[in-house]
Amino acid sequence: MPNDRIAALAAALEKASVDAFFAWSPITMGYLHGLHESAHERFLTLAISQKGEVRLIAPALTESQARRVGVEDVRPWKDGEDPLAHVRQLAKDWNLDSAIVAVDDEMPAKMLIEIQDILPRTNFRPGGSIASSLMRRKSSEELDLLKRAGKIADDAWEAVLPTIKAGQTEVEVSKRLYAEMEARGGTPTFAIIATGPNGAEPHHLSDDTPLKEGDVVILDFGCSLEGYQSDITRTIAIGNASDEAKKVYDIVLQAHNAGRQAIKAGVTAGSVDGAARKVIEEAGYGEAFFHRLGHGIGQRGHEEPYIIGGSDVELLPGDCFSVEPGIYLEGRFGVRIENIVSATERGHVSMNAEPAPSLLVV
Repeated sequence: MPNDRIAALAAALEKASVDAFFAWSPITMGYLHGLHESAHERFLTLAISQKGEVRLIAPALTESQARRVGVEDVRPWKDGEDPLAHVRQLAKDWNLDSAIVAVDDEMPAKMLIEIQDILPRTNFRPGGSIASSLMRRKSSEELDLLKRAGKIADDAWEAVLPTIKAGQTEVEVSKRLYAEMEARGGTPTFAIIATGPNGAEPHHLSDDTPLKEGDVVILDFGCSLEGYQSDITRTIAIGNASDEAKKVYDIVLQAHNAGRQAIKAGVTAGSVDGAARKVIEEAGYGEAFFHRLGHGIGQRGHEEPYIIGGSDVELLPGDCFSVEPGIYLEGRFGVRIENIVSATERGHVSMNAEPAPSLLVV
């Protein structure tokens, strides 16, 4: 069947002088051909040639789903059979012996090693950059889904915010965010609630720590909608906020806004990171901001482009990514503010409501 994404991948393979691409991830295969299927420990690959040929080597229990989404050339194998026989035949049919083959970044090492063992003269290389060259630039339909996923997160936040109070645990707040996102049609994917000193751990695992008066609390959460992700971070204080907490929040918000003001198609990811980082460094907290400014988002929660210092990757119209500066003071508290945005020719569009102009106290 006609598939514009397969044609686009074939063109990208030709441009990169790569003969074929072996997809494995349900996200990659779903994007390319609508097959959101995981084989778990079983061997599976959706192979695409530079000519636009498509062949699926998959467990027999995947065959009907594959044909239903339009994959015409399916080579099923049953438990107890050798799936590598189909790989040998593929190499013969597509002349892949001593060719260059790009593989999905998520392909298990065991599977790749098995392929390398039977095709020792084939040159295998990471294919993530080739796939991401297609997936990072979102269509209007994809942008709409990202916007709707972002609104679910925004609305869940508005519902949960008035209910947060001292004595509740991080896990309790996390569960309420999950429930509110699910009630609005989203599939919750994560919720980091980090209160007091836990907020100095950017990827803190929410636990039974109770929220206390005077705590600064980071809330980082998101959901998926029809496979597209949201990701938002807000920071609040419980009962009262110290002058330093208010000051740090203001600095992080200024950095957030500075990063966003630097965004438009054609600028580099590194320059956007630098615009935000400069604000924090000039305020004397440079050592306390120790991660990149942002990450791309789409069907994956983290994907290209990565907004990181020194990157010369140019932003494209339709690129979607987070802007999430933070300051983390070990043993005391952290502040992070995050919106998802999409680059445009003139600037950017936010997928989320604007963060509070000052540190909210609940």
